[in-house]
Amino acid sequence: MNFELWSLFFLSYLFITLAPGPNVLFVVQNAVKNGYKEATLSILGNLSCQAIIVVLVAFGAGAVLEQSPFAFLILKIIGGVYLIYLGVMGLLKNSKNNSTSSQEETLSKVPSNFKSGFLVSASNPKTVIFLSAFLPQFISSDYPIPSQFILMFFTISIIVASVHLTYSYLARNISSSMKSTRFGNTFSKIYNSAFIAFGGGLIFSTK
Repeated sequence: MNFELWSLFFLSYLFITLAPGPNVLFVVQNAVKNGYKEATLSILGNLSCQAIIVVLVAFGAGAVLEQSPFAFLILKIIGGVYLIYLGVMGLLKNSKNNSTSSQEETLSKVPSNFKSGFLVSASNPKTVIFLSAFLPQFISSDYPIPSQFILMFFTISIIVASVHLTYSYLARNISSSMKSTRFGNTFSKIYNSAFIAFGGGLIFSTK
């Protein structure tokens, strides 16, 4: 992959990543509630899943999913249900926030943000199909294919980490400048409702 092709890939994926989705919401949620350490764990979980997806794409998993509508439907339902579960549990925890004990706060850390970040990223099987169509467009026959996939993954990692941390920084600043329980509860309701919307959209999407 030459520099011009890599630059085009970088800009294209950056534009795609700037559109907020479940991964961004999950990272921002952890940054606002628990700090940058937990947000970073979420990002690492997301990127670990992305690494697996890139490997699957390299071996043609996207084509397999496209030719197996039933398997794709099952994965889509599982992913959508998981996102809805996260949203509902978040709303329930928010409603009990004023009476939460330290033990319950500890339990809310389970599963870990790394694991949850991984699962949120894995919740959408469309990612495999999308990357199967997207990544090969930037593969050049003049260079070894494995090294180009590795380069694209590291580029994805840089873009995802930068964009997610930027969103987290902005969200924490807004949260700090509006330190009120009311604002915090409203913000929590918004992003947890967004998880439910993403999950429902995934389940009922026709493609």
